[in-house]
Amino acid sequence: MESLKTFLKDTLKIENPDELIQKIMSQGGEFLKNLIVALLIYMIGKMVVKMLTNILVKVMEKSKIDTTLIKFLSNMVYSLLLAFVVLAALERLGVETTNFAAIIAAAGLAVGFALQGSLGNFASGVMLIIFKPFKIGDLVEVGGTLGVVEEISVFTTTLKSGDNKWICVPNGGITGGNIINYSAKPTRRVDMVYGCGYGDDLKAVKAYLEEAVKSHPKVLAEPAPTVAVSELGDNSVNFVVRPWCKTEDYWAVWFDMHEQIKLGMDERGFSIPYPQRDVHMHTVTAA
Repeated sequence: MESLKTFLKDTLKIENPDELIQKIMSQGGEFLKNLIVALLIYMIGKMVVKMLTNILVKVMEKSKIDTTLIKFLSNMVYSLLLAFVVLAALERLGVETTNFAAIIAAAGLAVGFALQGSLGNFASGVMLIIFKPFKIGDLVEVGGTLGVVEEISVFTTTLKSGDNKWICVPNGGITGGNIINYSAKPTRRVDMVYGCGYGDDLKAVKAYLEEAVKSHPKVLAEPAPTVAVSELGDNSVNFVVRPWCKTEDYWAVWFDMHEQIKLGMDERGFSIPYPQRDVHMHTVTAA
């Protein structure tokens, strides 16, 4: 009996366990009825909670929300609703549930402070999954990191770098900075700069660059490529060469154009200057 009193007082926080025990003994029939009602509340409440959770899952699936987020939110909602059902059942038995509510609130506050960073990452993950600034397979620059997206979870996003490194970026660091998605648009512009010597025929060089760009099979006709003099530099006349291509062809065009234009300028006798410095030496004759 003493152990029962200790359990009721210390664990369930019942101030007068003797009174509750006496009430149970004197009102056994009433307690049995309340116990049956409490069990019915729990069983029916559990079924209702499960039904509501399933409805929520179906609504989120129709909204095409990420599977990971659906599972996380459904489990959280199920646990919270089931906790209310348990409290309702205990209250039917005459147990003071105010203390339980206070304990749950205090525990929730403590956990919230302890997991402040993780909760921030979770909130950021929810935003990424809902607004979808990028998807799996996109080449992105996020949190100061460049890579292909392999996985988007509620707390972190996993990238694969160009040299096949596995990179895990906290979602808070992604939404807190700039997000650059190189795969979001179907086409991209390739920005290149080429220089020729001041002694070269400027019009002939420009005509060759235009011909080289337009003849590349992966360069798009629309938007039209740009070839123009951009700078009269210290050692060369610089041209900007800006063709457009499909996003997946970006690096192929970049590498091909550099090689093709270098070989073509060599064949045509155009110079590709490099920084030079004239050094004048004076001979001093001793008196």
